[in-house]
Amino acid sequence: MNEQIVARHWLALIAPKAAPALATSTVLILARIWNANGAEHSIGNAVLMTALSIGAAAAGACASVGRAGDPVIAGTAFAASGGLALAGVAGYADGMSLPLLLWVLATAIAYGLAARYWRHDRRTRVSYERHVSERREEHAHIERVETIRGTTQIEVARTGAAYAESLAQALTARAMLPGFDPAALETAGLPELPTTERKSA
Repeated sequence: MNEQIVARHWLALIAPKAAPALATSTVLILARIWNANGAEHSIGNAVLMTALSIGAAAAGACASVGRAGDPVIAGTAFAASGGLALAGVAGYADGMSLPLLLWVLATAIAYGLAARYWRHDRRTRVSYERHVSERREEHAHIERVETIRGTTQIEVARTGAAYAESLAQALTARAMLPGFDPAALETAGLPELPTTERKSA
């Protein structure tokens, strides 16, 4: 069986692993730019970001409650809530100590949550590859058995044709012998060959 080999680019391989750090770093950078443009010690901005963060957390809680809860929507809402909280604190605070501390915590939590999904994806991929490998081995075994069966039938047919040809040559050679008498075969109790008898008759 021919398999299609697809070589993935190195950026495509490391992009999922770097996504949580890139997301939290982007939020931190944008929040500090916002801080430099007047968000520092702005009560209105702090209230706005707090309300948005609580609203996103409430949306995530609503999405995860119930039998028809969607984990993707809930995870997105909780991630948005954490990002808004980080942006609010980073935009409101004076120095960089608290924003950096929150950035480290947010990045660690993001990697912790992502690792769970990565493990699930890896298990799914390994299970799929194992299933494909088993099916491929099963098909290869069936193909080998059918090849052996076909080769055996060809050899049997070839052997039968060679035997029939040898028998025909032997009958022809015997019929051409001087003094050959088909009646002597019947007298000796040997099997009669009708084709030879018709030819000699």
